[in-house]
Amino acid sequence: MTQSKVWRRVFGVEHTVVEKIELVEATDKIVAHVRLYSNRANRCSRCDRKCPGCDQGSGRRRWQGPDLGTAKVELEADAPRVSCPEHGVVVAAVPWVRPKSGFTRDFEQLCAWLAKYMQNNRVAGLRRIGVDEISYKKGHHYLTVVVDHDTGRIVWAGEGRSKDTLKKFFELLGEERCKKIATVVEELCPQAKRCMDPFHVVAWATKAVDTVRRRTVNDLHRSGRGRAAADSKGTRWALLKNPENQTGEQRTTVASIKRTNGKLYTAYLLKEQLREVFKVGGDAGKKLLAGWLAWAYRSQLPEFVAVARTVETQRLAIRNTLEYSCSNARSEATNTHLRQLTRGAYGYRSPEALIARATLTRGGLDVVLPGRAA
Repeated sequence: MTQSKVWRRVFGVEHTVVEKIELVEATDKIVAHVRLYSNRANRCSRCDRKCPGCDQGSGRRRWQGPDLGTAKVELEADAPRVSCPEHGVVVAAVPWVRPKSGFTRDFEQLCAWLAKYMQNNRVAGLRRIGVDEISYKKGHHYLTVVVDHDTGRIVWAGEGRSKDTLKKFFELLGEERCKKIATVVEELCPQAKRCMDPFHVVAWATKAVDTVRRRTVNDLHRSGRGRAAADSKGTRWALLKNPENQTGEQRTTVASIKRTNGKLYTAYLLKEQLREVFKVGGDAGKKLLAGWLAWAYRSQLPEFVAVARTVETQRLAIRNTLEYSCSNARSEATNTHLRQLTRGAYGYRSPEALIARATLTRGGLDVVLPGRAA
C-alpha cells in the first residue's frame, strides 16, 4: 500500500490526491491539503451531475475531520462553484463532505455513533423520575422533560405536553422498568407512587394569603377606614416572605397585623404551618398535615377552606411526598438549564435541536478524548 493510499484511508477521502500534510504546532492541528481527481471535479453537490464551472466561489475551504491521535484534523481544498441545469449555481461536490456542512462525513458519522451507543443506558437503574413541561418558544410550543430524580440528568424529552407525549416515554421505558419507578403517572404505572411538588402546594397557600389581604383592604375601604386600608395594602411582601428572610421592618409589620387583624394573621400562620409540614416531613409531617386541614376548615376563611379542599383531593400524593422526600427541584433546575441553552442559541427552529443539545449537556454523557482535558 502506497503512502498516499494510507493517508487517504486515514483522512477518509476517496477519488482524492493528498498533496501536502502540514502540522500547525501552535494549535496542535494537522491540515491536509487535498484535491479531487479530474473525473470527480466540477460535479453538482446536490445531484452529482458533471456541470460546467462557474467561478472559484470563496476560494479554498477547510472541513474538520476526526482527530488523529491527540491532534485535530482539517482538510483543505478548493471549493469552486458550478452551474447545474437543475439546481442552479451551487458549490461543487466534494466526496468527503455533505452539502452545507463544515465537517467531514466521517466526523459526522462518529458523532452519530457516539450519540447512539454512548447514551443507550440512560434508563438503566432508573427508580424515581420527575416530569415537567417547558415552553421553548413563543406560540405555546412546549417540551415534556423527564428527569432522573436521583442524579438530576435528563432521561428523555419530547415535543408537546399531552398525555400522548408522555406515553411515548413509557413505551420506550418498557413494562418491566415501569414497575420499578417510584414517582410517575399512576395510569401508566399502577405500582408507582405519585408525589406533589411542595413548592406548588405551598404556593396555593401563598396565593390564598394574598387574596385574604386584598379582600381585607377592600372591606376596610368600604367601611370608610381608608388609613387602615392603606396600611394593610403595604403588607404584601411581609406576609408572603418566609420568616427567616424578613427584614426587621417586615417582622414589625407582621407583629402589628397580629394585634390589629386577627383573620389576616390567621391566614399568614396557616401559610407558614403548611410550609412547616414539608420541612418536617415523614410521619410527623403527615400528622401535622392532618392538623393543618382541621385548622383550615375551622378558620372559616373561604380562601383557605378552598385550599384545604384542594389539599384533600391531593392528600395521597402529598403524603407520598412527605414519605419519599421528593420535590420538583431537579426538574425546575433542568428547565432553567434549557432556558439558558435557548437564550444562548437565540432560540431553536425545531424542538429536536433543543432536545439533542439538552440531552448532550444534561443526559449524563461523559466522553473524554485522549490528550484532552476532561
